[in-house]
Amino acid sequence: MDDSGLKALLEHLPVFWWEADETWQVLEQGGGAFTDTGTARRFLDRLRRELPDPGHSPQEGCRRIRFDGRAFDVSRLPSGGRAHGRARGLAVEADTADTRTEAPRGHAAFADLVDLAPAAAFIRDKDGRYLWANHAYGHLYGTVPEQVVGKYIEDLDEPAEADRFRALDQEVLSRGTPVRHTLGYRRQDGSAGRAVGHRFPVRENAQTCVAGIYVDVTDHLRATVQWQEAEENLEALRDHSGLPCALLSANGRVVEASAAAAELFRLSPHDLVGRRAHTLLAPEPDLDRLHRRWNGLIARRTRRVEASAVLVDAQGLQRRARLHLTTIGHSATRARNVWAVVTHQSLAHEAHAPLTAAQVRILSLLAEGSSNGDIATSLQLSRQTVDYHLSRLRHVLGAATRPALVARAYVLGILAPCAWPPRSATAAHPLSAV
Repeated sequence: MDDSGLKALLEHLPVFWWEADETWQVLEQGGGAFTDTGTARRFLDRLRRELPDPGHSPQEGCRRIRFDGRAFDVSRLPSGGRAHGRARGLAVEADTADTRTEAPRGHAAFADLVDLAPAAAFIRDKDGRYLWANHAYGHLYGTVPEQVVGKYIEDLDEPAEADRFRALDQEVLSRGTPVRHTLGYRRQDGSAGRAVGHRFPVRENAQTCVAGIYVDVTDHLRATVQWQEAEENLEALRDHSGLPCALLSANGRVVEASAAAAELFRLSPHDLVGRRAHTLLAPEPDLDRLHRRWNGLIARRTRRVEASAVLVDAQGLQRRARLHLTTIGHSATRARNVWAVVTHQSLAHEAHAPLTAAQVRILSLLAEGSSNGDIATSLQLSRQTVDYHLSRLRHVLGAATRPALVARAYVLGILAPCAWPPRSATAAHPLSAV
């Protein structure tokens, strides 16, 4: 195109001209239809796909091509005696009513991608008029996208929020770069909402507009606050309730521990964390049963377990306690952690020989107020056998009298402190009254 004046004129019109060789190598291009070279390059790529010959045009001399929501009438220009194989073309934007109504399809790929996405997205022109919105954005206002397109910001938002949104739009238009931010808005039910996302400039019908895509994080933030409050409440309960408690991993290692738990085992909290729980338990007949119930917890066959166990502190002293175990975590197949809470601790004492089931039953009947003869009759034993067991119990437990023997049975955790009639604290002996 030799006429420099014509070239200058076309720079101000919604047209695009090009000159290319037979391999579609562009030699010259110009016009005012596109404001950046990237868009012009994409348009030429579109022409290359639709026009096999760079100068090809249908018999009627014009072909309409749609690009970025705009319609262009593409024509071949006379070669003007130029070298063989070269061709010139002219694309004139068609100002038709149907083109104007299809303006939002200028970013068809963007629109198709997010139309049904959960993120709310929109495109507005510089005047604050909606050119496009997806279903999630319409849902924010309790309507559908068709009722949003064509309206202005003030038609949907309160004046103060509309002014703020316009200011954000102007910031994007003036900077020409994306802006990431968090904004508050009024939800459909009247509650306050929060959303986080980006606004960025886009080209629509030869004008720069503002597009935005946002994710509503209201429920996430609310859940985060609730989780933080639950953590704080749990920490307060753990640290200030006075209950010995510990968080155990699935393989039985102490992950967290309260100060009361550390005091119970005569360890510092630092030394207690990381210990394997089985090293804190005395070997006794009930230990295998506790281990089986633990495996049931981890395998999610049960969620809570209450059991009796003998704890051993750093000085080797023992005490019987009630353990309350509760699983946490959302896995359906395996528990991630277990909270262990200790209640009903007995007095710390030196280890003694394990009692037989008959001896524990004798203690429970003695605590009930039965005489030696009543005990013998109830257990179908001879009076001499009962006398022998009582003598042996006084020696093992270090109690000189019958009342002292009962008291020692309670403070050492042999008898359950909150049960009547009296019964074994383990409730595992065959002759225990459960």
